[in-house]
Amino acid sequence: MRPFFSITSTFCLSLFLAASPVMASVLGERITPDELPAGGLLFQTEDGYRQAPTLGTDVEIDAAGLIARTKVTQRFTNPTEQWVEGIYAFPLPEGSAVDFLRLRIGDRIIEGRVEERARAKATYQKAKREGRKASLVEQERPNIFTTRIANLGPGETIEVVLAFQEELRYDAGRFSLRFPLVVAPRYIPGTENVRGFSGSGWSTNTNEVSDAARITPLVSLPGQAPNKPAILHPVRMQVTLDMGFPLDVVESPSHSIKLNRGKGNTYTVGFTETSVPANADFVLEWQPLVGDAPSAALFRHSWEEDDYLLMMVMPPRAQETNLPRLSRETIFVIDTSGSMGGESIRQARAAVSIALESLRPEDSFNVIEFNSVHRTLFPASRPASTEAVAQAREWVQHLQADGGTEMRSALEAALQVGSESRAVRQVIFVTDGAVGNESALISLITERLAKSRLYTIGIGSAPNAHFMTKAAQFGRGTFTYIGRPEEVSEKMRELFSKIEQPVLHDLTIDWAGATVEAWPKRIPDVYLGEPVMIAAKLPRSALAGHKEVLLRGRRGGETTEIRLSLSGGRQHDGISKLWARRKIAGLMESLHEGATMGTVSKEVADLGVLHQLVTRWSSLVAVDVTPTRPVDTELDTRGVPSLLPKGWDWRKIFGDVAPSPDQAGSKTNGTTPPPVPQAAIGQRMASAQIGRLPQGGTPSALLFLLGTSLLSMAGAASYIHKRSL
Repeated sequence: MRPFFSITSTFCLSLFLAASPVMASVLGERITPDELPAGGLLFQTEDGYRQAPTLGTDVEIDAAGLIARTKVTQRFTNPTEQWVEGIYAFPLPEGSAVDFLRLRIGDRIIEGRVEERARAKATYQKAKREGRKASLVEQERPNIFTTRIANLGPGETIEVVLAFQEELRYDAGRFSLRFPLVVAPRYIPGTENVRGFSGSGWSTNTNEVSDAARITPLVSLPGQAPNKPAILHPVRMQVTLDMGFPLDVVESPSHSIKLNRGKGNTYTVGFTETSVPANADFVLEWQPLVGDAPSAALFRHSWEEDDYLLMMVMPPRAQETNLPRLSRETIFVIDTSGSMGGESIRQARAAVSIALESLRPEDSFNVIEFNSVHRTLFPASRPASTEAVAQAREWVQHLQADGGTEMRSALEAALQVGSESRAVRQVIFVTDGAVGNESALISLITERLAKSRLYTIGIGSAPNAHFMTKAAQFGRGTFTYIGRPEEVSEKMRELFSKIEQPVLHDLTIDWAGATVEAWPKRIPDVYLGEPVMIAAKLPRSALAGHKEVLLRGRRGGETTEIRLSLSGGRQHDGISKLWARRKIAGLMESLHEGATMGTVSKEVADLGVLHQLVTRWSSLVAVDVTPTRPVDTELDTRGVPSLLPKGWDWRKIFGDVAPSPDQAGSKTNGTTPPPVPQAAIGQRMASAQIGRLPQGGTPSALLFLLGTSLLSMAGAASYIHKRSL
């Protein structure tokens, strides 16, 4: 496999770090790459590969009402004799408001502060050059962040603490939270010649994904070693639930958990095992006892000169009517790319098969599958006869996962309105969302949606929830997550129960004439079982004398009015930050509606600095005042890899790249053979594109680059040898 860290100061074709005997003594026992229990940090020493100490993460989540406050503590150890800069890409929930950074090195504690991104980076770079400890947290996507740590000394351990808050999800009487534990490899479309590297990822930037090198962290090669219990990226989790009412169900569809009930109605949740590998998102769900489910909630926070509100209200169920069911055209889209290999494709096939059963004779449908290209079952949608549905189910059951994730052409085909005149048009999109060009795809949905509604279904252990949530939002649909096979039937029934019911749409709020800035500005349609969520900022006492505001909307042909009480409510210091996060999300969405980058970037940066939030244009930086690295000592930059998501098939993503055990660390004729080029999955140029080579599940560009470069090196060596004769 490629090394755990990649070193920028060496020639770019160096595949492994050659460690000294002294370095070997501080590393773990000799091991070959295929013996790692779940991937790991390896250095090549004179007597083979050795494993370095692991990185650990502690997660503490306190959930109360609609809000969760999370503290993430990560520990980085440098087992080498060099001074290093560590780079680590990690996921967080897509709605997280990151506002706190603290470094602990020995007895020293350094607090961070949010600054405009360019200024924060300059502060960090200056500290790095001067040999001072420093850390920089930057947002690459709303759900992908990177941490850089400068001047980590030989044998030194540094603790990095991040904190954020987010809104909990509430749907159909059930609360849930998701904590992502792995950045899944993403398909990077586009082409660009190699012009150097601007990040530590396995992909280079392309003309379609300009920050690809920053959102593709190195991926450790999977292996099995039952006699080696060490876990790469061990994660410990503790969740405290303080909802104010008793709970009927607390469960995790993703991990084995233990539950303890405390005083009152508090509950503590942790993993059954002490720690787990960071290769699958942690999902926790809980449900109140019957009769205790909230129908409305209000949270308040006074900050500076304003009041901030976070409101939730459950719309009443639609009145039962005898209105006939409207006929519909349904387009099923199923992702069959390499990242869907293994358990994911089986779940996807099951989900589409169950969805096909929901069709009625008055409906029409078609099925589209896509990987590097897309293909449709029928030339055009056709009536949902018994024969047509049976043919579709047979076709779906034989789909296999392989190739790239060219989602654009599949979306274009799905949103293309044909000659069908059904009253309702639905697109059911089943995917893991493992793409890097989310912004371009959201713009496409905005432009092509027309009368369609787009419903996304997330599959697998680590779906790209940010993209799939936004795709459903702009598609005026919903996002459903299916994490394991046992959930497929239940989740699909819940989805179709929602979309069979009239939707609550054209929602507005009457604020009684007060000057209020509420987000989202355009309240999305609300489906059965979903709450209306509003964050608002208003001048203090602006609503004096008003005890309620009015929410209006339409369901079917009827007008619905809901009165929201403004009396009481729970105080929570984080509401201003959640409001700011919602506004930032709204500003980012405006880029798809014609807003200029210059205007949006300035406003987002200003909001980030004012409310101390990490955004695309504001970053957290922490700098020690005392230099620790000697100025004449070289600093190596190294990337920390993530694990492959649980259930993913390595070869479907990267091809057949694992070196055989007898090649790794072996010796021939008294010399150590050069590393096998295919083992360099962690090399920062691993998906570099040359010309217009295709990009898919196999690293053809890598092999071409390595082969060409090695031939060039051989030619140069031959020329030098001849000149010396």
